[in-house]
Amino acid sequence: MKIAIGADHRGFELKNRLTMFLKAEGHEVRDFGTDSAEPCDYPIIGYNVARSVSKGESEKGVLICMSGIGMSIIANKVPGARAAICDTKTDAELSREHNDANVIIISAKYVKDNPQDILKAWFKVRIKEERHKRRVDQIKEIERKILKGEM
Repeated sequence: MKIAIGADHRGFELKNRLTMFLKAEGHEVRDFGTDSAEPCDYPIIGYNVARSVSKGESEKGVLICMSGIGMSIIANKVPGARAAICDTKTDAELSREHNDANVIIISAKYVKDNPQDILKAWFKVRIKEERHKRRVDQIKEIERKILKGEM
């Protein structure tokens, strides 16, 4: 699977560990930065990862920052991105089963479960029931309306 990954400076170390893990699992990983622990601005990194997923260049996205909140805000601004902060395996499973999340955000500071286990759970689960698919379709329709200026 093609995975886009990115982090701010607070998530740099975890991003590197998860990149190695994803590659070992057989995924093709595209790294959108940052390339050091020097302070950086997260919005462009989060946007580029979410955009890669939205455009179909990557099948899934992984973002890391200190809390996950900033990356979540920017990623969810990108039409077609459905980003969820997942600091436990249960969060990851529910984000896929109920919301078909295509971008996972992991907090570098507040993550509760092993980040590798969170990713394994996230990749394993698929959207589950018709009612959840219907709701994701409603999200897509709202995005379409916003893009067309109807809202």
